[in-house]
Amino acid sequence: MSKPQPARYRTTNWSAYNDALRKRGSLLIWLDKGMAWHARREGRPGRPPVFSDAAIQ
Repeated sequence: MSKPQPARYRTTNWSAYNDALRKRGSLLIWLDKGMAWHARREGRPGRPPVFSDAAIQ
C-alpha cells in the first residue's frame, strides 16, 4: 500500500492573497528582562515545566 500524494495548493488570485496578508495585523512582543523565564523545580516526580506561567502569558 502506497502513501497518498500530498495535496498541492496554488494561489490563483494574488491580489486578494496579498490583501489578506496585509489585513492579518501585526504581532507585538514585549520582553521583560526582570521576568523569570524558566519555571522553578516543584520537587514532585515527573517532568518539570520548562517555562514559567508569566512567560507563557
